[in-house]
Amino acid sequence: MDDLRVLADAAAVEAALDPARAAILDALAEPGSAATVAAAVGSTRQKVNYHLKTLETHGLVEPVEERAWGGITERVVRRTARHLVPSPGVLQLGPVDPEAVSDRLSTAYLIAVNARAVSEVGGMTDDAGAGTRVPTLTIDTVIGFATPADRAAFAAELQTAIAGLVARYHHDDGRPHRLTVSSYPRPKESS
Repeated sequence: MDDLRVLADAAAVEAALDPARAAILDALAEPGSAATVAAAVGSTRQKVNYHLKTLETHGLVEPVEERAWGGITERVVRRTARHLVPSPGVLQLGPVDPEAVSDRLSTAYLIAVNARAVSEVGGMTDDAGAGTRVPTLTIDTVIGFATPADRAAFAAELQTAIAGLVARYHHDDGRPHRLTVSSYPRPKESS
């Protein structure tokens, strides 16, 4: 099972969002059969089996084994990914274009850049195939600024440091990588 899968197909997103199917996906934290999932979600085996076939058609579940007993064959399935994220492109005709946002310091620009990353990396992951690693780098940290002046100074130093690193390592004939750095106030944690 993958940790995360980006859903670029609207029909797969629709299937995952259906309340009955979402409950079935939640029940499949561990592999299960239509009978075991039906017991977990409070439905009938026949209804769950119908929904499992739809989820399998869209690549959201996959068979892991078949068990024969008492003249019937029981299929055991699992989720194909622990977490599902809809690609931003599912909701519109084209990809999100950060260049269409004029204010580079706005939340709209930050969201557009990150939506592009979800779409691009999700597509690369699908294209690479199961088990193939896409070379990425992620840095995620929290920093507390005492004053707005400290935040501005940090931003200026970070831009200078990154510009220096880019100048040192960039080669016109190298494989291009997209680098984004984002900063936003961390939401308050619910208690």
